[in-house]
Amino acid sequence: MLLTITVPSFIPAAYTENALRKEMLVSTAWLATHLHDPNLVVLCIVDDEGFYSSGHIPGSTMVRLSDILTTRSGIPNELPSISHLQDVFQNAGVGNNSRIIIYGERSGMLAARAYFTLDYLGVADRAALLDGGIEKWRTERREESTLALPVRVTKLEVRTHPEVLVNIEQMDAYSRSIPGPAIVDSRPHSEYVGNELSEDVPKRGHIPHAEGLYWRNLLRNEALPSLKPPDELRDLFRASGAAPGKQVITYCRTGMQSSFSYFVAKYLGYKVRMYDGSFYEWSRSSLPVEP
Repeated sequence: MLLTITVPSFIPAAYTENALRKEMLVSTAWLATHLHDPNLVVLCIVDDEGFYSSGHIPGSTMVRLSDILTTRSGIPNELPSISHLQDVFQNAGVGNNSRIIIYGERSGMLAARAYFTLDYLGVADRAALLDGGIEKWRTERREESTLALPVRVTKLEVRTHPEVLVNIEQMDAYSRSIPGPAIVDSRPHSEYVGNELSEDVPKRGHIPHAEGLYWRNLLRNEALPSLKPPDELRDLFRASGAAPGKQVITYCRTGMQSSFSYFVAKYLGYKVRMYDGSFYEWSRSSLPVEP
């Protein structure tokens, strides 16, 4: 019997090696034009609710960072249960047909963490970050609102992708593999080289064979946090050992900064995973560190 295979009309660019995933990033101009699209959901990810209440993109819904994080076995910033995350995004209006645009505090870092969470849930193929965030939106003097509109709770089906996560045992094996994946440390250079201790971290240095690439170096500047051009971003990742076709694993102190590096690596077409326990967990084990 002849087997017929139906090929989906949309194949995510992540499966095309080193192809730029342009759909993962939208401009402020694009958002302003599509702000009233019926299936559009704009999420504002906050640690401080004042970031949202003082002025936000009209129609956007606030999601608290604390609602998509938990502490597990003493390790902060871990992923909560699937059912909890499903409820959080459903209550924010994310449904099965939603086109999701994300922005938030800390130059897009919180938005990137939300993207990583959606990727874990298997729905990030319909999500994008707002390039430049509300900072760029404001420089262009676009409309803002202080109204928190009622949210229509929706139904969201998820298909989790646990493979985006790396645990400490896997990280140990990767750190010993030569050749192995490109391990990218997203912390400031002073913490990577051990000149400074990361906050609440008992050891200096970094995971063996990791290369330092501070996540903020992926931005044009901090005041206007748009991504650097793709060619410049590729050069930065190549300098960190991410040759074409090589798997990338990101980590930082607790999995927040590395969420941004994860997003950019995926945007550039790399096969990427994240060690979300990061150096906070690693430094509390008996595993080795390098200066």
